[in-house]
Parts: sequence; C-alpha cells; structure tokens
Amino acid sequence: MIIQLEHQISEDEKKSLLRELDKLVKGGTEVSTQFGNYIVAIGRSGFDIRSIGNLQGVKDIHRVSDPYKLVSKKWKLDESTIKIGNNCSIGPDSFTIMAGPCSIESEEQIKSTVQHLVANKIPVMRGGVYKPRSSPYSFRGLGMDGLKVFYRHCREQGIKIITEVMMVEQIEEMYDYVDIFQVGARNSQNFNLLDALGGVDKPVLLKRGISGTIPELLQSAEYIFSNGNENIILCERGIRTFEKSYRNTLDINAIAVLKDRSHLPVISDPSHGIGVRKYVDKVAMASVMAGADGVILEVHEKPEKAFSDGQQTLDYLQAEKLYSKLMKLYKLREDLDQL
Repeated sequence: MIIQLEHQISEDEKKSLLRELDKLVKGGTEVSTQFGNYIVAIGRSGFDIRSIGNLQGVKDIHRVSDPYKLVSKKWKLDESTIKIGNNCSIGPDSFTIMAGPCSIESEEQIKSTVQHLVANKIPVMRGGVYKPRSSPYSFRGLGMDGLKVFYRHCREQGIKIITEVMMVEQIEEMYDYVDIFQVGARNSQNFNLLDALGGVDKPVLLKRGISGTIPELLQSAEYIFSNGNENIILCERGIRTFEKSYRNTLDINAIAVLKDRSHLPVISDPSHGIGVRKYVDKVAMASVMAGADGVILEVHEKPEKAFSDGQQTLDYLQAEKLYSKLMKLYKLREDLDQL
C-alpha cells in the first residue's frame, strides 16, 4: 500500500495517521522525495482503505501488490519523465539518444566526440572515468582528473554528461561534474550504493545486472526511490545466457515488460546488449519498436584504437546513419500508436 501525503501535512496529522496504520498493518515506512511524501506499508489487505484515505493529511491511497511498490505502474499510471536540463528529458514524449566512448581516454578524444554530438544534435555524452574491468590489468579510467576535463568541454557546448559511479565514496566528489549517475550491471545490486544514490537530487540510470531478472531490476530501483530519489531511468543492457555467438543477449522482451510494469523511463544499451559492431544498429532499431524511451550507444572516432569495448563501438559515420534511422523509426512508432 502507498499512501500519498498532502504537501502541507502537519506533524499531528502524520502521527494520527501512523497510529491508525499500526492498527491495520505492520507499520509504515516514510519516504520523502523531490516530488512527494509517501508512507509505504506492507501487511494484510483485508480492510477498507477508506479508513486511511479519509484521514486528514492524506492525498491519495493505493493498493499495490508488487513488492517494488513505488516504481510500480499499479499506482502511478502516467509514465514518469526525467528532466535533464537544456530542454532535454527522458520519457514518453521524446526519444533520447546518449552517445560517446566506453572510456574517457584523453582531452582530444573528448573534444572530437563533443563536436560529433553537437553536429548531430545529441544532447547527452556517455563516457566512463571509473571503469569496472574483468581484468585488473585493463585500462580502468582517468578518474576525477578526466571527469573535470570531460565536464569542462561538455559544458562549453551545452552537452549533458552521464558517467558511471562505482562506490558510495565517489558520489560526493563526482556530484558537481555529473548530470546523470550511471549504475553499471556489476553494481545493479550494490544496495549500499543504491541507498546513497537515493539521497542525491540528480537522475540515476540503473542498468540491469548481468544475470538479473526483471523483478530484481525493479527492486533495485525501489531502493533508490525509497531513499528519496524519484529520478530513475531503467536500462536493458543484455543478460548472460548460454549463447556464445555474441557478447550478451539483449532482452527486447524486457523493454516491453518494464514499460508495462513500471512508470519509470526505459532505455536500451544495444552496444553492450550484443557486443558486436555490425549488429548494433539492428538491435537498436528493434529497441525503438519495442517501446524504449531512448538508447545509449558506444561511439568513437576510431573504434579499432579504443582503450575498451572497441569491438562493439560505432565510428562517427556509422553512428550518424543510426541516429537518423532511430528518429525516423520513433516517428513511425508514434504514428502507429495512433492507429
């Protein structure tokens, strides 16, 4: 059960509500976010919710059977829109493309990528400065020094930044230089990190775990929401299966299912999803028609020289052609939705 509280609820009204709630369920958890105040209660369902809904200070009340209550579509039927700034948003009324290299490698690379994005009207640049790598001997990013250069060049051109945060301790130092915090697949169930990101007022892109189920992804999003941050973007990035013909199995089904089960925006990561450059455009286009609100792509001026993930990274010409195809498909999807 989710109880939406009036913005101006008094402390006496809240205490009265909690006393009444204790009689009916196992108590409630208070949640305060950028956009609202809630009480989330888990317990028996065999009572008249009007006994709670009619109390002073209650705006609305919803029965939600899903364990991931706050991110569930069962109480918030309208899809959420995440505002990034500079008239950029991620949600049901737009299709947002994010692009850039797997890793931030140098200042020249940043400048080149920013120019490419500006020329193609791409609003968000991706790029890792802290990289979780399977091998400890692989390139692991330029850290905060790289992020500051990344930030400076993007700000000069009005480009927003998404980059991965790996530890709770990194959040504070990264905060001023990041527009969207990315939680990678390996940290999808790092609950300490998710708790901490619930305390920031910037969007969080949450990737599905390597072997994570859809309910597990939604429960991870619930950690962030329940700690105070409603600005969450879900990302399908492929899961590990028995198939060895490509890097991961991009679960196109998941996009449609997530859009049905949650009010949060859903984007696709076709670069990691298949891990083979010549197939990225095809699965990216499939993501559009499955209902994705955007894609995040790996793009590099010279993918064969990339420090990481070169095999799945598009060059600028390939990326430009794909951007055009994606926006045309999105327009087609809008037209088909009207039928």
